[in-house]
Amino acid sequence: MQQALPIVARIPRIGRFGWLMGLYAENHARLTRLFAPAGLACGSYVSSLGDGLDVRLDVLERHRYTVELRLTYDLCDPVTGEPDPSAYLRLYNDARQVETTHCYVGRRWQDVIGMYPPPAEVVGHRLRMNTFLGKWLQYLAEQGHGVATLRPAPPLAAPRAPLAAVARD
Repeated sequence: MQQALPIVARIPRIGRFGWLMGLYAENHARLTRLFAPAGLACGSYVSSLGDGLDVRLDVLERHRYTVELRLTYDLCDPVTGEPDPSAYLRLYNDARQVETTHCYVGRRWQDVIGMYPPPAEVVGHRLRMNTFLGKWLQYLAEQGHGVATLRPAPPLAAPRAPLAAVARD
């Protein structure tokens, strides 16, 4: 005689790592639909809607299977002189995934969670960064940014010295 299994046992469960890989694939679809970065040459591009919040996409490096990108608003942080918010992305052409490597200049995962974090903390940190990217890409699409609004732009000027350093000099 067969026994009925509880519903929980019949529904497959996705782990945090599987969820993260799903986010990478979802972000690839969103970014590709939005800006088609795999076809862009190295350089800077700006998407402008006339609302004063231009979006900058910098194609930093191109490799055979990956493209290194920075997505930011065309604004600079008054303290650091760097674009903020920024998301540094790695687009994997062959795997059709986009990974957010870090979200702020000089703040790589080692700066945020330490040199030897437990694996669960690394996955949690990556989940947060890539969830942020997915929401940001969705927002940009809803605002009307896309391939049609993307234009080549001059690179950002060299970062200025922080205001605190200027005040000391």
